[in-house]
Amino acid sequence: MLTRMKTLQFTRRDFLKTAAALPLVPAQSGSGDPWDETRAILARIKEPSFPSRDFDAKRYVSLNEAIAACSAAGGGRVVVPSGITETGPIRLRSRVNLFLSEGSVVKFSTDPKQYLPLVYTRFEGTELMNYSPFIYAFDEQDIAITGSGTLNGQADATHWWDWTRNAARRQLVDAATAGKPVAERIFGEGSFLRPNFIQPYRCRNVMIEGITIVNSPMWEINPVLSTNVIVRGLTINSHGPNNDGCNPESCRDVLIEKCSFDTGDDCIALKSGRNDDGRRVGVPIENVIIRDCAMKDGHGGVTIGSEISGGARNIFAERCRMDSPNLNIALRFKTNSVRGGVVEHIFMRDVTIGQVSQAVVSVDFLYEEGDTGKFPPVVRDIEVRNVTSQKSRNALSLRGYAHTPVTNVRLKDCKFENVAQPDMLENVKDIVFSNLTINGKITNQTITR
Repeated sequence: MLTRMKTLQFTRRDFLKTAAALPLVPAQSGSGDPWDETRAILARIKEPSFPSRDFDAKRYVSLNEAIAACSAAGGGRVVVPSGITETGPIRLRSRVNLFLSEGSVVKFSTDPKQYLPLVYTRFEGTELMNYSPFIYAFDEQDIAITGSGTLNGQADATHWWDWTRNAARRQLVDAATAGKPVAERIFGEGSFLRPNFIQPYRCRNVMIEGITIVNSPMWEINPVLSTNVIVRGLTINSHGPNNDGCNPESCRDVLIEKCSFDTGDDCIALKSGRNDDGRRVGVPIENVIIRDCAMKDGHGGVTIGSEISGGARNIFAERCRMDSPNLNIALRFKTNSVRGGVVEHIFMRDVTIGQVSQAVVSVDFLYEEGDTGKFPPVVRDIEVRNVTSQKSRNALSLRGYAHTPVTNVRLKDCKFENVAQPDMLENVKDIVFSNLTINGKITNQTITR
């Protein structure tokens, strides 16, 4: 198996081939409304199609056997009945829709040995051979998880969540820095690197819709190097460590809508690989539309980073509701000069915030390692329009480097009430406030320093 996996080292050229060389849609930062670009993005995002045939999961020994039979027949729906179904890792195949009937609960084993053999995956933005994600697909197209049932990872303080901050995490990053081939980055048993919950890897035409996800080991939804991804109508409630809700990574053309997030980490975090490994793969997260979502507990409502070495561009978030004393930041950027990456053309509008515990908008170049690397990050062209907040510590917390400032941030027609402390602006340039109201005071100002 490892011999075959040596052929899977991934490059930007591979991704462009997989994506069928879809056209890049640069957001307009000059004339015109950049939101006009969302029409072209949405026109390309389409639901996957499946043959009209059902496979009753009750008639098979396992869900994987039902999926294999469905795939061999040319595709269709694998229907999980109401009640409890216990399983180990699930491997999705092309043209298969895993459908969770009303009242169904799929419970995943807490035995790590069930998630062997190792698969080609990512852990916090670095490629490796590790335990299988709970639901995994590799190089597939037209796949879905739909219905109204629940996926229960059964993670808790003594299963998965106690696998945090261990030596293997550093060993993995060091292996990537040293240029060790992915097929030789063998972790899994004894390394205590948690698997993600749902990970379509190098897939096309992916849809996850309607289901509920609880008690994940770590990141819940993590499409990687995939195109045409729809995440719609989900309820995510998982408060363990690193329990991000939805983390598209190095993907293109992504729609996240009508979801509810109540998480132990970022609600939505857009990523593109960590440090040297992210630069090696070199594929940004781009053309993402987030709309009509609700964010409760979490570190950030919409976050870009911190594993952002491949860059991010053309991100649009609108009509979301964020409200919790345990939600730290509404729009959050986190990076440093070890991560690097170019983050640009980020737009948020029509977002209603009840309260956040820290800032409405935060850009942090001092995250984790801080300014200790050779790859200064670039964050530019951010527009926040018609966003309201009822309570926060700061309106803005923008911290760049003196040698690499945060540039071109625009706040238009925003109103922030009950702001406890002044803005934190360190090493910023070309910041524009247009009809910005903070604690009843209207500001029209351009900061060019």
